[in-house]
Amino acid sequence: MGLFFGNAFPKPESRGRAVRWTLWLWVGLVPWVCQAAEPAAAPLAEQMTLGEIIQTGGWIMYVLGAMSIAGVALIVYFFMTLRQELIIPKAFTLELSRALAAGESEQARNACLQHPSPVGAVALAALDYTERVDTADPGMVKEIIEGEGSRQAAQIQNQTTYLLDIGVIAPMIGLLGTVLGMLTAFNAVALDIARAKPIVLAAGVSQALVTTAAGLLVGIPAMIFYAYFRGRTGKLIGQLEAVSADMLTQLIKRKES
Repeated sequence: MGLFFGNAFPKPESRGRAVRWTLWLWVGLVPWVCQAAEPAAAPLAEQMTLGEIIQTGGWIMYVLGAMSIAGVALIVYFFMTLRQELIIPKAFTLELSRALAAGESEQARNACLQHPSPVGAVALAALDYTERVDTADPGMVKEIIEGEGSRQAAQIQNQTTYLLDIGVIAPMIGLLGTVLGMLTAFNAVALDIARAKPIVLAAGVSQALVTTAAGLLVGIPAMIFYAYFRGRTGKLIGQLEAVSADMLTQLIKRKES
């Protein structure tokens, strides 16, 4: 056996060194493996439920929850109302243009009453003036259309400021919760530093972090959708101005003819 496998089995000294190296590897690797496995298992045990998060944040979370519901309702409402079909209906504008070109004031008035919209309100204000006087002043007609158009544009644009208010106020309410949480934590230390309970400190810090995150989660989407609807209302107001300018031209031509 020694002839064929004389070098296959190590000497006793070599075997001892191999055993020592193996032990050193196990001693070094086992803690590293355990430490690497802990972060994967720890979050599963430390995750908070929604009820625990709300309880940690306190009454501030209910205020932010109400603001989030109001924000979602406003977003859905604006998606439904800030549309060209409701602000400047194409079928109505074509019917109004044909009636004004043909000089049929009564038909144009009936169209405005049957299709209530911002552009219809502008047309109705101009028709009321032109039918009330024998000779309409082009400057006065322009002022009436611009005045009513500005009023309608302000009504369209001012609606979206509610989202801006939510986007600004929600982080401030979250910051209020942060201050209250930190006050709770520091009061526990200030009253009696020797008997300060870690659980009280942790509760105060948790409230501070949870309310801050909740305020940002409500405020950031509100600001994003406000920016979107601001651009959308700007586009609709530009179209309303174009239709109003065309309406002014037709009314002046009709009175001059």
